Amino acid sequence: MVNKVGLIGWPVEHSISPNMHNAAFWALGMTDWSYELVPIPPDIVGKSLRTLRDEGGFVGVNVTVPLKQSVMPYVKPDERARAIGAVNTIDFRDGSGTNTDVMGFLDDLKANGINPAGMNVLVLGAGGAARAAIYGLARSSAKVTVVNRTIDRAREMVTELVATAGIQNVTVEMLDDAAEQPIDLIVNCTSVGMWPNVEESPWISGVPFPRGITLYEMVYRPESTMLMHQAISRGGHVIGGLGMLVRQGAAAFELWTGKAAPLDVMFEAARQALVAKSK
Repeated sequence: MVNKVGLIGWPVEHSISPNMHNAAFWALGMTDWSYELVPIPPDIVGKSLRTLRDEGGFVGVNVTVPLKQSVMPYVKPDERARAIGAVNTIDFRDGSGTNTDVMGFLDDLKANGINPAGMNVLVLGAGGAARAAIYGLARSSAKVTVVNRTIDRAREMVTELVATAGIQNVTVEMLDDAAEQPIDLIVNCTSVGMWPNVEESPWISGVPFPRGITLYEMVYRPESTMLMHQAISRGGHVIGGLGMLVRQGAAAFELWTGKAAPLDVMFEAARQALVAKSK
């Protein structure tokens, strides 16, 4: 019997998660495990989760856009997931949902020598990834400013995070106003610039890009986004999203299997998959 795990979202074909998870299974001799892509439209989430659990033989799934919030009513979210308001990992064995994006993000910041405590951080976006980043940054004593294309959505998100997670030091502003204030770190939590729309950037044309900042780009395909080029052109330092992807995946791997994830194997498999997809 194969223990199946996978990724649900809409779409999912761009993902390299199967490459890194299956490489990890093979490296540990776990030949009875398999990771698959499962595209699920947002309007049939509940039914699809039941099918995967009851008929599909799935142990659990990762959750990507746009389903991280819509799966919440169908699982038992843990304290972290409830505080953030988004689930990215489900274990069907007990019906639980958690959020490993926070761990993946903070662990990757640390791996890149960044301690967000006391930093002025500009977060772009108001979706599930932004919720996780803001939660982690605020709890790490950073001062966070949120910018989103729809400012009312950003305000609603922050209001919810204040209520559920008790976060502080988070404000919402328009990009042109936020860009004039001191910024140490920009975190892009949007999918703008992701393949195949590689010529797009979430940074609004006409707003000067701050000089000498660090940019954390959650998009990992392409390896170098338009936003990253903008940061480099202004003397900035950039970090791509591959590290967060691997580290949040490793946390899910350990939750499902009870085994330590082979990080080096997962990183190498992810890099090879990106190279293959770029050809």
